[in-house]
Amino acid sequence: MDEAVLGLSTNLRIDNLSQVQWIPNQNAFTQNVKTSYGEALIKKEVPSLKTDTIFRSSQFENKKIPTLNWINDKQAYYATKTGYKTITTTGQQANWFTLPEKAENAEFDAVNNQVGYVIDNNLFFVDKTGKTNQITTDGKYEIVNGKSVHQNEFGIHKGIFISPKGNLVAFYRMDQTVVTDYPIIDWSVQPAVSKNIKYPFAGTKNHTVTLGVYNPTTQKTIFLETEPQKDQYLTAVTWSPDEKFIYIGILSRNQKHLKLNQYDAVSGKLIKTLFEENDAKYVEPQHELYFVPGKSNEFIWWSQRDGFMHLYRFNTEGKLINQITKGDWIVTDIVGENAKKKELLVMTTKDSAKERQLYAVNWENGKLRKITSDAGTHTVSVSTNGEFAIDNWSNETTPRKIDVVETTGKFKQNLLIASNPLTNYNTAKVENVTLKADDGTDLYGKIIYPTNFDQTKKYPVIVYLYNGPHAQLITNRFPASGNLWYDHLAEKGYVVFTMDGRGSANRGLKFEQAIHANVATTEMNDQMKGVDYLKSLPFVDAERMGIHGWSYGGFMTTSFMLRKPDVFKVGVAGGPVLDWSQYEIMYTERYMESPQDNPEGFKQTNLINRVKDLKGKLLMIHGTQDPVVVWQHSVDFLREAVKNKVQMDYFVYPGYEHNVIGKDRVHLMQKITDYFDLYLKPESTTQK
Repeated sequence: MDEAVLGLSTNLRIDNLSQVQWIPNQNAFTQNVKTSYGEALIKKEVPSLKTDTIFRSSQFENKKIPTLNWINDKQAYYATKTGYKTITTTGQQANWFTLPEKAENAEFDAVNNQVGYVIDNNLFFVDKTGKTNQITTDGKYEIVNGKSVHQNEFGIHKGIFISPKGNLVAFYRMDQTVVTDYPIIDWSVQPAVSKNIKYPFAGTKNHTVTLGVYNPTTQKTIFLETEPQKDQYLTAVTWSPDEKFIYIGILSRNQKHLKLNQYDAVSGKLIKTLFEENDAKYVEPQHELYFVPGKSNEFIWWSQRDGFMHLYRFNTEGKLINQITKGDWIVTDIVGENAKKKELLVMTTKDSAKERQLYAVNWENGKLRKITSDAGTHTVSVSTNGEFAIDNWSNETTPRKIDVVETTGKFKQNLLIASNPLTNYNTAKVENVTLKADDGTDLYGKIIYPTNFDQTKKYPVIVYLYNGPHAQLITNRFPASGNLWYDHLAEKGYVVFTMDGRGSANRGLKFEQAIHANVATTEMNDQMKGVDYLKSLPFVDAERMGIHGWSYGGFMTTSFMLRKPDVFKVGVAGGPVLDWSQYEIMYTERYMESPQDNPEGFKQTNLINRVKDLKGKLLMIHGTQDPVVVWQHSVDFLREAVKNKVQMDYFVYPGYEHNVIGKDRVHLMQKITDYFDLYLKPESTTQK
């Protein structure tokens, strides 16, 4: 079990290269290598692959090469125990910055020697002169400055936005005074301590977010006129390259209407709305604007307006110049640019929804060029000029390969072929399956066969599922099973099945929106196609089927055990959403509307009201400090079980939030496996 859970990060770790990153503005990359005198950071030029040593581990305090962040081609910075240091390629080191002990959410502008950080919900900024500016003084429990907002939805991942030339600092300010206080109990001390968090439940009052702009020269802050009295979200915050303007995607509370607004960064006034997007179900901005290289009046906008996530070129007057990418596939990332060729380098699902491949696309005429050639899932980093890429990829039979390639396709050199750490293991046979949803949509899944499979026997089955938004389980990557725990279950005599039904990610808007306003209906119908497929197999024992999932998968597991109680004999639900009115506003109201607008949908999906329908064996698991799916979901479920004289099993992980990670995850997976062993008894596989 240790190896099944932790092996790929410990003794079964797949060979990799360390600190492979492009040096800014050079066709050269770094790599950490071991030598007779210790570690060395070497530089490799491409395409010649001429090698030079840049740094040796003896130059650093702990005699190891630290993780370096390149400022330019001559200088990098790195973290120490007490702060940050810079080092030049000639070996000169200097103390750069020491963060105060309580500092968090640091945002670095290393090019201009600046950094912003937050202490006690107040924003501080060390400017080019080395002066520390306290930008806000109103920070407290209810008022949060300089941090990510809106529960990290809408692609939001930070709260400090330093302007391109480093002259101004924009920041989120979140007033959550009206948001519900919710207790998270710390059980590790005696007596236990209640630590309140602000949790915005669906259908309740929401926090108010504004965007401030601070000028270190004048030491003054202005706030953009975003009409904070309106119930809305501030997304896709982007500086213009000339620092004159800030663009914000203003999303309505019901998430059906988006305006892309331009604001004056000095006065804070609204200049204009460039364009609007509407959708009967939801609009979901997920990316900032990407300005076209060399132009301050043209940008790339990500949109699902044609049903798939694609790239559109607009000018700053709001005029659509052209749709850059198009087709029944999506762009997942912009990883680089080649300004000379007017090309963006993008990762896409064009070849298969289960793969990620690198393409170059001309932003003027939309001409596509495929760069990576091997089937699989590719992770790519691109040189500054877009001429070369380092391609780290795997597929079901290839643990890892790393190649350096020219983006024209003329040059390719392998840097690493990883050995298979599972060579001496009796791994399970894995078969990819494609089923059809009731509307004809392809559904991708995997079936994992029991080790030493005997077709004359009937085996119990475990279905693992998530089937919620922004997740994809079935991809072409190593290991073939997708999870070594599945291989462990196969060793014990289980058939394992997993599938991405509608509602899952990376298949387009129609596929994702199929669950809207009535979750666990379309998804259950799709998963039942998997169940029907399993029942059609002569070696599957339909009387011994189990199901497991976590979070949305825990919701799906519990839904099956209560709404289709005759399908699965055993279920294990981890961190489950059980009543969507107890989940946060941004996510819930996107997929379920609000409780006020969709009362029937909330009633149908409220599993706490269905406890009495439980027939099989159900184990529910929750982290006691869960701030995402709060503990009350499963506690309320338990109360109803007691009230209705329904027996079930329950386990908590003290001190854990939404997921159980690290060494204790072994305990979790053993607990889940033991529960299936107890009630599905794989050792007693029956003869047909």
